[in-house]
Amino acid sequence: MDRQSLVITCAITGAETTRDKQPNLPVTPDEQANAAYDAIAAGASVIHLHVREDDGKPSQRVERFKQAISAIKAKAPDVIIQISTGGAVGEPIDKRVQPLALKPEMASLNLGTMNFGEEIFYNHPRDIMAMAAKMHKTGIIPELEIYDVGMLESAFRLAKQGILREPLNFQFVLGVPGGMSGEPENLVYLVSILKKYGHGKTFHWGVAGIGRNELPLAVQAIVMGGHVRVGFEDNIFYHKGELAKSNAQLVARIKMLSEELGRRVAEPVEARKLLGIS
Repeated sequence: MDRQSLVITCAITGAETTRDKQPNLPVTPDEQANAAYDAIAAGASVIHLHVREDDGKPSQRVERFKQAISAIKAKAPDVIIQISTGGAVGEPIDKRVQPLALKPEMASLNLGTMNFGEEIFYNHPRDIMAMAAKMHKTGIIPELEIYDVGMLESAFRLAKQGILREPLNFQFVLGVPGGMSGEPENLVYLVSILKKYGHGKTFHWGVAGIGRNELPLAVQAIVMGGHVRVGFEDNIFYHKGELAKSNAQLVARIKMLSEELGRRVAEPVEARKLLGIS
């Protein structure tokens, strides 16, 4: 097994999960700060952040991101905050990019248009390149969101053109209807392509399994040497039919499993070094 420490990302809120399905979903900045603090104490180093208005409506409002980031950093100053530029499906790109003005340490960068359930998640090539250029100019590390193998190959084309720069941080999001499923052979295939095109380059990868795919893909990633994302954005259950009590509960399980499998979990300071964050 690759003995590089495991970096756990916690996607605490997302844009689609609702309180009627998961009553413990953190919505307000203070709730998100408490959820982030508990997730970090349980073993997370990175908080993947969507924000909501008080009524639970997804938001890309800069001031709301600022409030949430400030609240989280006040409770956990060492945490890595990775903001979402995906927003809710259907959000126009001009609103999705606005929170980059806050210059977070990391931000998601989605690398292609896809069917997303019953909706279309639109990412035009010109917008992808413009967003990548903006992140590079302002020192934001993009997390490259990969839903299918074509997006992974696109990433290396952009890297060859100098639009994406090392270290390349990939997040395989598997199990969204319209993208690659969460079958274990899909992760094996993606990693094989990654190693083929990434030979000689500095890169990191992790996996976010959606719904029932979260736990088996997390274990697979631990064994294969990748990193792991969990949280209410991706999955609201602890066991089938049993709602998770908190984001921290999902994180704690991954830390326990990783340590049982002989792989230690990185704290935020170590995660910064691993991911190339200064």
